[in-house]
Amino acid sequence: MTRSNPIHQLRYAVRHPDRIVPHVRRLARDTWFRLRTGDHVSYYRAVMKSDTARSPEAAVGSKSHERWLALGRMQFDYLVGHGLRPEHRMLEIGCGNLRAGRLFIDHLDTGGYYGIDISPDILVAAQKTLTAYGLRDKLPHLTPVRDLKLEFLPDAHFDVVHAHSVFSHSPLHVIEECFAHVGRVMRPGGWFDFTFDRTEGREHQVLREDFYYRTETLVNLAARYGLTAKFMDDWEELPHKQSKIRITLP
Repeated sequence: MTRSNPIHQLRYAVRHPDRIVPHVRRLARDTWFRLRTGDHVSYYRAVMKSDTARSPEAAVGSKSHERWLALGRMQFDYLVGHGLRPEHRMLEIGCGNLRAGRLFIDHLDTGGYYGIDISPDILVAAQKTLTAYGLRDKLPHLTPVRDLKLEFLPDAHFDVVHAHSVFSHSPLHVIEECFAHVGRVMRPGGWFDFTFDRTEGREHQVLREDFYYRTETLVNLAARYGLTAKFMDDWEELPHKQSKIRITLP
């Protein structure tokens, strides 16, 4: 039974009555945003603007500062353990307020980090993170974008591309747009790690904010654009609810 199923939602409400009012508020807000925006990216940009105004750390999915630190460290340790080196050039799609980005920036050589996000508001928070952690001298690039076509980035430039908790909030056509273009900016031998919300049943979405996909859907979509995708089993062992796929150029 999917999370969008009314029966599942009713059972969840019975078990968690304290969450009914926040859910109704979120539903009303999201409906208003959808009516005012013409596409998913514009809609989610409005969601991020609203969430960031309350708490930048909560806006990127961290319920506390301790959890923000822990999730950033988890992402960093995983990539370093899987080959991220200081001399690499890294593109982080959906860099947010640099939950993990602050660690990547510190690890990489000066100028080696490039973060993009659809939310200008969360990038302002990212600038504050740079200042708070003394990372200004590392000269990271932080750029707002309107889509994931990556048109302004050079060919074969990045050794590592990373997108944490981006595709979990993206309809399939947005993911496909990224797959269609990300191979152009990757260097030979590079890789692209991304997380997603995995389901083994029917694919579905909740409030147009959370999207659940089968692994084979994303693997086959990547193959359509000449990319090889591998499910990362060892990521499943870590305390995080999302799954991870690694894409490489054949």
